[in-house]
Amino acid sequence: MTRGRKPKPTVLKLVTNNAGNRRLNENEPIPASRDLEAPDSLIPDARAEWDRVASDLIASGLITTADLGALAVYCTAYGRWVQAERILAADAKANPDNEGLTIETSNGNVVINPRLGIRNKAAADLMKAAAELGMTPSARTRVQAAPRSKQDPAADFFTD
Repeated sequence: MTRGRKPKPTVLKLVTNNAGNRRLNENEPIPASRDLEAPDSLIPDARAEWDRVASDLIASGLITTADLGALAVYCTAYGRWVQAERILAADAKANPDNEGLTIETSNGNVVINPRLGIRNKAAADLMKAAAELGMTPSARTRVQAAPRSKQDPAADFFTD
């Protein structure tokens, strides 16, 4: 495992005029960018989020087919977070005294509702994946996506 800060993709270095004057990776692979199919494993809330964000991320040049897993992780975390919020809202309605924040064990002890931990973990996963994809306000300040060329890079080497 490598240590230190994650390297910035070459395309982002170029659109920011290589502000750090670091060496550019001339051989960085450029995955294809096309419509991505949502994985069948996504729960309905996660699939709805996929449908909401995938086309915008592709159009902005922030993700490609190689990023399918990262987008699926983001959408799955979003779906789990929404599920947890719904369950906690139902708990709050059922227990207006504590708004669902605590539960009583079989021994009569009052403990923090474990569903809060599930919600918090999903929220943390969601924010981490969102930042990786440039989907938070602070992440967007560090990303300047250039419009993608419609021309196939291999077209220069092949003629009809």
